[in-house]
Amino acid sequence: MLQIFMGNALWQLISQSDAVSKFVLLVLLAMSILCWSIFLYKIIMIRMKKRQLEAAIAQLKYVENLDQMLEMATKNSGTIQGYLVSRNLTYLKGILESRIQNGITVLSETQWRLMQQNMYNTVDDMVKYEESYMSVLSTSAAVSPLLGLFGTIWGLIHAFVGISQRQSADISTVAPGIAEALITTLAGLLVAIPALIMFNVINVQISSIEQKLYTLTDRMTVIFQRLFIR
Repeated sequence: MLQIFMGNALWQLISQSDAVSKFVLLVLLAMSILCWSIFLYKIIMIRMKKRQLEAAIAQLKYVENLDQMLEMATKNSGTIQGYLVSRNLTYLKGILESRIQNGITVLSETQWRLMQQNMYNTVDDMVKYEESYMSVLSTSAAVSPLLGLFGTIWGLIHAFVGISQRQSADISTVAPGIAEALITTLAGLLVAIPALIMFNVINVQISSIEQKLYTLTDRMTVIFQRLFIR
């Protein structure tokens, strides 16, 4: 098997392919490189963000007031938890400024609902950002087998045209053309199967990120309730 992939036979078949088959193989190669690049980038970033969120959730246990929360947001500037905390603090500041001018330091029921909605909208926006480039993986998993099939059909047509020109259908004549055609199917599967696995793995990791974001949001909600709801 190793000789098939690493020996001269496979490369000889590829070199004998026509321009269309070579173009299909080149597109599949580009899709594979793109999928692996996205997958490795996503895995590294998601693991880092999960560790950051776990640390932030632990830190939030000891936060008692807005000053401590602001300090936490400042220390975590440029991180996923820093963005979540600072965005909600900015929204809360806008609400409180109008209330404090009237001598009121608590939130009304309507304002509290808006504050909660802003927190959950922030989480939704962050999850959507984490899902960026996922369409590339899903599209590659769906399209690459079809590209491989297209290349195979084209190669078979090319092979049968060659057979008709040679006026011979013995195995030595048919086999190389069939093998050349099937290479694109193999290439399509080699792109589609890993891409589908990558898509599912990243989806699971994003769900874990989403859960931790909601956990962090819930702990912020408890602090805000204690400080501004009477």
